[in-house]
Amino acid sequence: MRVQHLLFLALFTVLAACSGKKVVEENLSERELYEQAQTDLNKNNFSSAIRKLQALESRYPFGRYAEQSQLELMYAHYKNRDYEAVNATADRFIRLHPQHENADYAYYMRGLSAFEQDRGILARFLPLDMTQRDPGATRDSYNEFARLIQRYPNSQYAPDARQRMIYARNLLADYEVHAARYYIKRKAYVAALNRGRYIVENFQGTPAVPDGLAIMVQSYRILGLDELADDSLATLQANYPEHASLTKRGKKRSKKLAREDNFNPNYKEPASRSWLNKASFGLLGKDNRLELPPARTQADREIQRQLKDAEESLPREIRRAK
Repeated sequence: MRVQHLLFLALFTVLAACSGKKVVEENLSERELYEQAQTDLNKNNFSSAIRKLQALESRYPFGRYAEQSQLELMYAHYKNRDYEAVNATADRFIRLHPQHENADYAYYMRGLSAFEQDRGILARFLPLDMTQRDPGATRDSYNEFARLIQRYPNSQYAPDARQRMIYARNLLADYEVHAARYYIKRKAYVAALNRGRYIVENFQGTPAVPDGLAIMVQSYRILGLDELADDSLATLQANYPEHASLTKRGKKRSKKLAREDNFNPNYKEPASRSWLNKASFGLLGKDNRLELPPARTQADREIQRQLKDAEESLPREIRRAK
């Protein structure tokens, strides 16, 4: 019991000392608060910068640095990995300053916070499969970036937002592949077939499309729908001849037998991380999961079409003048 008391006292002392450092001087002027916050940001002392920016916002809500402090508070929260606070600050800024010249930055930070929400410290350094996690944050980031591009197509943040949308869209498609394979393992073949068809119909241009076709072939065969399975396999062979599910057997046999022999439903995807990357917890080696892939021509055209349709559906009075 004595040891527990000593540990409690030590913890209380440390917490008290830390809380004492969190007090922001009350006699600081608006300019002094802003300059000190800038110093903290330059030194990557984001917790201290947040406290001073919040003090600046509360003490001088109509001061000359009020709007700028809100923008920099988003950045400080983002660097501090407090993504909920980023969203709250961005929402408040958009609500109070909808016509501000930097409103596009607030929309961008909303998308960026959602984008990073699924990519925490564990995902960066441990071999976690992002396609097996809840895609809610990824879907939110895609929608937020799409909203940014719809409203501010010429924003300086638009090119980066488009690249992240491609990444998010690929991740959402991969999640559908994972769900379909789970249904196959559970022998829910109709559900797996629907997932595969959904991938092909809604995620054209993503690397998951051939996987969707392979899932359709496998599901159709198990369900005894051979003609539909042959049609899906022919599409897979014609458009993605190098897919891992296609083998090199059966070329000299009949067309139907050749297709049957040419398909391997138990194929394995190539590893996305090298053994060195896994052994070093992400510090060394190659990791293809976390890199933003370069824009794919077909995927980029699809996104541009979606954005154009979304923009044309907006009321005339809120469309951006070209």
